[in-house]
Amino acid sequence: MPPFIETASQTAGPYVHIGCTPNVCGIAMYGGDLGAVMRTGPVRGEEITLTGAVHDGMGAVLKDALVEIWQADAAGLFNTPFERRGQADPNFTGFGRSAGDMNTGEFTFHTLKPGRVPWPDGRLQAPHVSVWVVARGINIGLQTRLYFADEEAANAEDPILSRIEHRARAETLIARRTAPGAYRFDIHLQGPKETVFLDI
Repeated sequence: MPPFIETASQTAGPYVHIGCTPNVCGIAMYGGDLGAVMRTGPVRGEEITLTGAVHDGMGAVLKDALVEIWQADAAGLFNTPFERRGQADPNFTGFGRSAGDMNTGEFTFHTLKPGRVPWPDGRLQAPHVSVWVVARGINIGLQTRLYFADEEAANAEDPILSRIEHRARAETLIARRTAPGAYRFDIHLQGPKETVFLDI
């Protein structure tokens, strides 16, 4: 049998929504889209709402972007069989997926303020959320992180955030509190406000 060869690159959209969020597209399946609900019962820690939008290089909001997040629970533990540091909150999935509002492009996640997670060398990372963005025209999903503006001391010693040479660009990873329990995080794909993306 001949070895498999790499197939041509394809952009993620517009069918990514049909495959990843069929219920949003009016295709009722599975009793709801994967990642639509992150809290499945009473949870420990501060419940928060994250909102934002994905902007193109001209500053316009993309209405067909899809955003996924992964994060630890309030104790800094992940809800996965691979978690060896303790028992994560069983009522918190740690995974969210939002297709965004079809009119405004705004994504929303009802989640928890995450706890600190140790870096491999033992240093503590600042509370953060891992973010993945995909949209029409993006060949490979973009990875970034969301940190919290009200965690200044933790942010200052975070192993990733503190390594960003141009400090003004570090601000592109900071979510701002807009109300009690509510944060806003906008993602810019290009331009002067371009978000720092991570090569993982």
